[in-house]
Amino acid sequence: MFAKRLISGIVLVVLALFFILTGGYVLAAVSLFLSLVAYRELMKACGLSGENKTIHADVKGSSVFLSAKSVSLLEAFGYAGIIAYYAVMVFVSDRVYLLLTANFILMAFMALYVFTFPKYNAKDILMAFALVSYAPLMLTFIFLTRQLDHGKYYVWMIFISSWICDTCAYCVGMLIGKHKLAPVLSPKKSVEGAIGGVTGSALVGGLYAYFLSTRTWFVSPDGMSVGELIGLFALISAIGAVISQVGDLAASAIKRNMDIKDYGRLIPGHGGVMDRFDSVIFTAPGVYFLALLLLHR
Repeated sequence: MFAKRLISGIVLVVLALFFILTGGYVLAAVSLFLSLVAYRELMKACGLSGENKTIHADVKGSSVFLSAKSVSLLEAFGYAGIIAYYAVMVFVSDRVYLLLTANFILMAFMALYVFTFPKYNAKDILMAFALVSYAPLMLTFIFLTRQLDHGKYYVWMIFISSWICDTCAYCVGMLIGKHKLAPVLSPKKSVEGAIGGVTGSALVGGLYAYFLSTRTWFVSPDGMSVGELIGLFALISAIGAVISQVGDLAASAIKRNMDIKDYGRLIPGHGGVMDRFDSVIFTAPGVYFLALLLLHR
C-alpha cells in the first residue's frame, strides 16, 4: 500500500510540474477534468448522484430486470454550470463575469427546482449548488493564480502550502505528536503535527523564494529585495498551510457524516480527487488573494 501511494504521489508531482509549467488551455482542461470528477464524488458522497432506473433485458428467453443509476437533471445542471464557469474563466478577460456566471448557476438550479417541483426538495437543490461552489469553483484558482503576473512562480505556493504541509505534519505528528488537534473528527492529527506542517511550509516557501532570487531569468515582482521576497513567500506559504489543514479536516468531516472511507478510486493509494486535493481546494483561493494583496503593490 505504501509503495503504491508513493508511486502515485511521484506521478502526481511530475504531472503537476508538466501541466502547471505548460499553463494555458492545457492547465484549464486538466483543472476542468478534476473539477468534474470532484463534483461527481461529492454528489455521490451526499447521495445525490443520479436516479435509480430499472432496465429490462431478455436473456435466453427469460426476462431480467437490472437496477442502474443514470445522471439526474440535478447532476447534469451541475456539470453544465461547471463547464460554463470554466469557459468564461478561460475566454473572458473581465473576472467580474465569473461572479455573474456563479449567479446564473444558482438561478439555473432554482429554475430546475421550480419547474420540476416537487421532484427535488430545497435541501437537494441548495446542496447541489454548494457542491459546485465547493470543489469545482475553488479549484479554478489554480488556473487564476497561474494567469497572474509572475503567476508561474506564485502557483507553486499552493502545493507547498498543501502537499508539503501534509508531509511535514505527518512526520512531526508521528515523531512528537501528543496533543490531539481534532480528537473526534481526526484522532491521528496532532497540534504538534499541525505546527510542524505550517513551519515546514514556511521554510520551503522561503527556500523556494531564495532559489528564485538566485536565477538570472527571474525578475522580482515590483523590484522587491531578496529579503522581502523570502519573507512574503514564507508568510503566504504559512498562511496557506493553516488554510490547507482546514480544507483537509472539512473533507474528512463530510466523509464522517456520510460514513464513507474514500471519495473515489481514481488515484491508486490515495482514493479520489477529493481525497488527494482536499487541502489544495482551500489553499488555491487563499494563495491567489494573498499574492494579489502582498506581492502586487
